[in-house]
Amino acid sequence: MSDGIIFLTEDNYEQEVLQTPEPIVIDFYADWCGPCKAMAPAFDEAALNYGGKVRFAKINVDEQKKLAISNKVMSIPTLLFFKNGEQADRVSGALDATQLAGRLDALL
Repeated sequence: MSDGIIFLTEDNYEQEVLQTPEPIVIDFYADWCGPCKAMAPAFDEAALNYGGKVRFAKINVDEQKKLAISNKVMSIPTLLFFKNGEQADRVSGALDATQLAGRLDALL
């Protein structure tokens, strides 16, 4: 996994997502999820390309069920894009690198 991607838990979610002015994208995933695995390289690449401009985080839905429920994640992968502590965009389903870059450009 690329440097700069953080793993969120109930303990650090509020501080890392809701109380930071930096844009952040969160990947809700599971280790057994095929589409999640297929999207992982694009997410890692985006973390390298957008590092310093956008923060990148992952939430394992099997380990952090309460966060998945509180964010109304019904399928995975789901990406949530936050700006100024507010959700700015949401995508369910895998994105390729170009689609993810377009969403990140719009976030900035």
